[in-house]
Amino acid sequence: MGAFVIGQMQIHSRDWMEEYFAKIPEVVAAHSGAFLVRGGAPEPMEGDNPLPDAAFVIAFPDRQHARDFWNSAEFQALAKLRRSGSTLNAVLVDRLP
Repeated sequence: MGAFVIGQMQIHSRDWMEEYFAKIPEVVAAHSGAFLVRGGAPEPMEGDNPLPDAAFVIAFPDRQHARDFWNSAEFQALAKLRRSGSTLNAVLVDRLP
């Protein structure tokens, strides 16, 4: 069964973005993942939570691939870079059968 990592990001500075976004697609693909959504300008539909600056959805074949990606040294190095100028809320969920 497939799995998705869904995230919402608040961006505090843009210094990290060029390097991060140049490298992250390759790291995702190395773990059999693919971005389904990656972009800014989220539009509010419902709720009172602060609107994120950007959102993403990454598809993986299963939860283990997603976890392996998230815990990989390559991603953790990029996550450290990303944290230098943003905060992220991310969840792992299953795809419907």
